[in-house]
Amino acid sequence: MLAQSYHDWWSLAGVDALVGETPAGWLAAPPANDPAPTRPKTVIAAGPEQVPLPAALQRQQVAEAPVAKGPVELPTEWSAFQSWLAEHPGVPGSQWDARRVLPAGEPGAPLMLLTAWPEIDDQRDGQLFTGPAGKLLDAMLAAIGTTRAQCYLASLAVTRPPGGRCDETAAADLDRLLWHHLRLARPGRLLLIGGDITRMATKIALADARGRLLHINQDGGKVEAVAIAHPAMLLTRPAQKAAAWDSLKLFNRGR
Repeated sequence: MLAQSYHDWWSLAGVDALVGETPAGWLAAPPANDPAPTRPKTVIAAGPEQVPLPAALQRQQVAEAPVAKGPVELPTEWSAFQSWLAEHPGVPGSQWDARRVLPAGEPGAPLMLLTAWPEIDDQRDGQLFTGPAGKLLDAMLAAIGTTRAQCYLASLAVTRPPGGRCDETAAADLDRLLWHHLRLARPGRLLLIGGDITRMATKIALADARGRLLHINQDGGKVEAVAIAHPAMLLTRPAQKAAAWDSLKLFNRGR
């Protein structure tokens, strides 16, 4: 009766066949620190081997590498130099504006008027020393017995830099252009107009150059020069006109 009772209980539980010869401990806890099941490692196939470029293409890549630019070549003949200033894209100081303001006059003039770059009015009108500043300059020239038609007028740069200031790299290029321009122009005397060109040509500030007869070394000789503030500044600071006049009078000494 007891055996039959066990049989009936397992039958009611749904067990009606043996599952193995060895008894299994279904309620036994698994032993601790059993190793976790390991997953198969994914193997990534190696890509195609990188093949070096042919030698001809390697040479081409080297040839296309950036090459450092040397100093721009400056024309040594007067008419070619003037055309170069008007048209060449490599002219130092031409990168700031598309409108170039070119020199006026001939080489060997008794007096050369030189400024650093055009003023805003000059660039608008296409010539140097225009507007009220130009009229003041004409009066100053008349006071020393000359006119702008008898002078050679030039700016070192043919366009105006943003804010009227240039960086050190541009200044170095303009310095080379300055001495080349003076060499070709061969002026009898030189009137430096503005603090920027005074500093570039004489290495001293305008305040220290006022009222002094300066001498610019050029091709083994010396060119007499005086420095004044730009007429555009004199219009806004009339008190400085007296200092400009003191400098201009130096050209009349010995006449």
